[in-house]
Amino acid sequence: KNASCPKILGIDEKHFTKKKGYMTTLVNLKKHTIFDVTLGRSEESLKDYILKIPDRSNCKVIVMDLCQTFRNLVHKYFKNALVVADRFHVVRLINHHFLKTWSLLDPEGRKSKGLISMMRRHEWSPFNPKSKERLMKYLDSNPVLKAVYDFKQDLMRLILSRVHSKSEAKPFVEKFLDSVNSLRESPFLPMATLGNTLFEWQKEIVRMWRFSKTNSITEGLHRRVDEILNRAYGMRNFENFRIRVKAYAG
Repeated sequence: KNASCPKILGIDEKHFTKKKGYMTTLVNLKKHTIFDVTLGRSEESLKDYILKIPDRSNCKVIVMDLCQTFRNLVHKYFKNALVVADRFHVVRLINHHFLKTWSLLDPEGRKSKGLISMMRRHEWSPFNPKSKERLMKYLDSNPVLKAVYDFKQDLMRLILSRVHSKSEAKPFVEKFLDSVNSLRESPFLPMATLGNTLFEWQKEIVRMWRFSKTNSITEGLHRRVDEILNRAYGMRNFENFRIRVKAYAG
């Protein structure tokens, strides 16, 4: 009760019940524990709760997915905190728009489940030799798609990079901004949309290269929350649920 706000905070949403809707989870990423849970995910529903958090000024870093609502809340109520984009959600966003572009270029090939699995993976991941050969033959028969695929792989390598200083980050930032500009000028709408999103979140994405914590910790703790709900066959009273979550995973 009345615990101080953690210095490194993860924030994410999760569905609670059909009647009460979504809840927001706040996680202490340094200790891998749940700091608190509260009902709602909009600024209106979270404002009063956030104003009551003790020592908000102590918070230095907040990790989140690319959620505009959460970013607005941080800028308004956590004045000393920097927003860091969650690496997993950025990778998922890139894959999502890449698959949409693939649907435009080759609707029939997009329906192949075997190809979908290979197209989603990073090219440096271990491949079955036969699968790799099949993928290369398919891409060689579609030169435009191959160019998009190669661009995506280069962008993924950039996104997943890690640096230890500002001087190391500088060349990566220049490459990232060049890639974003190329995406924004793309004739394919999904790629242009991706470019605009990455441009809007460029500062938060660049920061994740020097910060190792991600919201995978939050997602893992959400599994523990699911355990509570499953054991109770669902819970109607949110305050009782909140107490149990803090006792079990806090």
